[in-house]
Amino acid sequence: MSLRLTPAATLCALSALTLGYSASALAETTLSALFMTQAAYSEADIRAMTADFTKQHPDIKVNLEFVPYEALHDKIVAARGAGDKGYDVVLFDAIWPAEFNKYGLLQDVTARIPADESSKIFDGAISTVTYKDKRWGMPWILDTKYLYYNKAMLAKAGITTPPATWADVEKQSEILKEKGIVKFPLVWSWSQSEALLCDYTTLVSAFKGDFYKDGKLNFTNTGAMKAINYMKETLDKGLTNPNSREYLEEDVRKSFSNGDAAFALNWTYMYNMANDPKQSKVAGNVGVIPAPGETAGGASGVNGSMGLGIAKASAHPDQAWEFISYMTSQPVQDKYAKLSLPIWKSSYDDPAVQKDQEALIAAAKVSLNVMLSRPVTADYSRLSNILQQNIQAVLQGKTPAKDGMEAATTAADRLR
Repeated sequence: MSLRLTPAATLCALSALTLGYSASALAETTLSALFMTQAAYSEADIRAMTADFTKQHPDIKVNLEFVPYEALHDKIVAARGAGDKGYDVVLFDAIWPAEFNKYGLLQDVTARIPADESSKIFDGAISTVTYKDKRWGMPWILDTKYLYYNKAMLAKAGITTPPATWADVEKQSEILKEKGIVKFPLVWSWSQSEALLCDYTTLVSAFKGDFYKDGKLNFTNTGAMKAINYMKETLDKGLTNPNSREYLEEDVRKSFSNGDAAFALNWTYMYNMANDPKQSKVAGNVGVIPAPGETAGGASGVNGSMGLGIAKASAHPDQAWEFISYMTSQPVQDKYAKLSLPIWKSSYDDPAVQKDQEALIAAAKVSLNVMLSRPVTADYSRLSNILQQNIQAVLQGKTPAKDGMEAATTAADRLR
C-alpha cells in the first residue's frame, strides 16, 4: 500500500527534517577543563567567566574541574593515559613547560598567537608559556609575591614608613615584637610544598642570587645562601611564626587577615581579600609594596605566573582555543582584575582596573619587571622535591644551612 502525503503534511515533514539538520549542525562540543582552587581567580569567578563564554558559544559546553594547586601537576600527567577522554584545557605553572614538552602533554599553539598580540603582553607572562622558542599556551595568571603590611601595627610601633629592604623588615619586626604589638610579626608559606620555593626564590632574587654555577644547578652561591640564612634567622629570633613551616598561601592570608602578623609575603589575590571586612579583621589597614631588595630602591619577585594550554590529546583543539582566547582576553581579565591582575600592559593604566587597588597596581608595575624564574628543567618536579626537603630540614633545625644547600646541589646534579 502506498502512502501519499498532503501538501501540508509534506511541509511538516520537511520542516522536521530541516530542524533535525539544524540540531545536528549545532551539535554541542563538550570541553573538559582543569583549574585550581587556591590563589588568583576564585572558583566563582572562573564559573562566571565560563558561563559568559558559553552564552556567546551555545555550541560549546565546558565541564570545569577544580583541584588544589598541589594536585594540579599530577592530574595533568595522569590524564595522559586517558587519551581524548582526558582534559582539553589545562592550567599549568610557569615551571612545567619543559617537562610537559619532554612528555608531549601540550599542543604547540605558536601559530595561533598573532605576533602583534604578544607585544601587548608583559614579557614575564609570555615567558610563562614559552619553551624552546615555542608557545605552549596563553598566559592567564600574571603573578608574583608582594610584601603586605599592617598599617595600624606599624603606626602603633612608631614606624612611619614601610620597609625599604629585607633588613628593614627584620628590624621593624624586632621593634613590633619588643613592644608587644604582635607575637610573631612575620608569616610565610613555608610548608613542604611549591609555596616554599616561591618564597625562597623571592629572597634569592632580593639578594642577587641565582640557581646556577658554570651551567649547572647550584644552591650555594652567595645570594642563595643569604636567602636561606635570612629565613632561618627570622625563625631563630622569634620573628617568623614557626607555624609558617606548615602554612600554604591561604594560611598566610588568614593569619594576616586575623591580625596575627604585621608582615606577609603573598600573591596578588590577598590584597582585596584582606581588605574585605566580611572576611578580614584588618580591612582598611592593609598596605602593599613590592617585595624589597637587599638595598633601598631595589625589589624582588618570583615568577608565579600560569598559562592555559590545550592538552596534546584533545579532540577539540579549535574549540579549546576559543575558550582559552576568551578567558585570557583583555576585556575579561579587566573585568575580573580584583583577584588576579591582567597580562595586558595597557590594563594597568585603565582607571577601572586601578579603582580601589591603586597601591597594588603601583607595586605590580615594579614587581612584574623583576621576577626571577625558578630553575628551568624537564625534571622540575623531582628538583622541587629535593629543594623542599632540604630547605625544610634547615628551617626545622635538623641541618645547617650550608650542609642542606650543598646536599640539594649534589642531589640536583644527579638528575642530569
